[in-house]
Amino acid sequence: MLKKEWTVQGFIDEPANMDELLKHGIRRLCEEKNAVLLAHYYTTGDIQEVADFIGDSLALARKAAQTDAKIIVMAGVHFMAETCKLLSPEKLVLCPDLNAGCSLADSCKAEDLKKYKEEHPGYKVVSYVNTTAAVKALTDVVVTSGNAKQIVDTFPQDEKLIFGPDYNLGSYINAITGREMLLWQGGCHVHERFSVEAIVKLKQEHPQALVLAHPECKGPVLRVADVVGSTAVLLKYVVEHPEGEYIVATEAGILHEMERQCPQAQLYPVPPEVSEGAIGCHCNECQYMKMNTLLKIYNCLKYEWPSVEVDPAIARDAVKPIKRMLELS
Repeated sequence: MLKKEWTVQGFIDEPANMDELLKHGIRRLCEEKNAVLLAHYYTTGDIQEVADFIGDSLALARKAAQTDAKIIVMAGVHFMAETCKLLSPEKLVLCPDLNAGCSLADSCKAEDLKKYKEEHPGYKVVSYVNTTAAVKALTDVVVTSGNAKQIVDTFPQDEKLIFGPDYNLGSYINAITGREMLLWQGGCHVHERFSVEAIVKLKQEHPQALVLAHPECKGPVLRVADVVGSTAVLLKYVVEHPEGEYIVATEAGILHEMERQCPQAQLYPVPPEVSEGAIGCHCNECQYMKMNTLLKIYNCLKYEWPSVEVDPAIARDAVKPIKRMLELS
């Protein structure tokens, strides 16, 4: 007699792959509940494979807002689910794990930004999309890593600007625009772990490879890069040049989509910087993104929990700089 095996739909008599069962269960629940599953490029490959849409945070939130789905599941981090709620206030927004935070968003608290604005009267605030709704509510215009230069260029050259919270992205925009924006001292713990030394070592092993780097990386890393751009921009470059070799300095989750679209490309992830004598992993990963799992996604769909809400007063102000960005870009 065969041993009974549990599945997402009950019991069966044949052994089965739990990941595949969860994927089928997720798709079934999405259909039954009119739900849309969004997956950021930095989530694991199995989640990207089962998602309705994969991409960067704001693009995903905008895509979900254009659908007739009643439920949005944001497989990413908490601020991304907040952004979904800002753009789709009438929809139920679910976050598979509320503990999936963001070191960059956490580096800028709303109360601290409010105080900083008071200390610098006459300045306008340009905030990276990787921020909480409360910080967006204190912002004049939001930017993404892909359109930051374009949006900043819309301001007069002598405009007093505060850029936050990513210091590295702000430094990069200052450098390519000739501006002197005041920069918030925040950063992404993943992108700050990349080092020039690790890239040089990979370049010695693969001299024909181009270096692709996200602008959240430190200045020295960006200066040795051949292509600097958002995750979507880096992916687009590989897709347009599928026969190339690439040293990739951004969170390793993007490799899944690069490999899927360009199986012939040679991809070399830059490992994180580690102290001497330490054993480092081959890839630089965000532990918050990896808190998303198929089981958590299945359960949040099944029980429609945990949901993400934004205080209406904050939401009213937070959506304004996003709309302003969309008008300018």
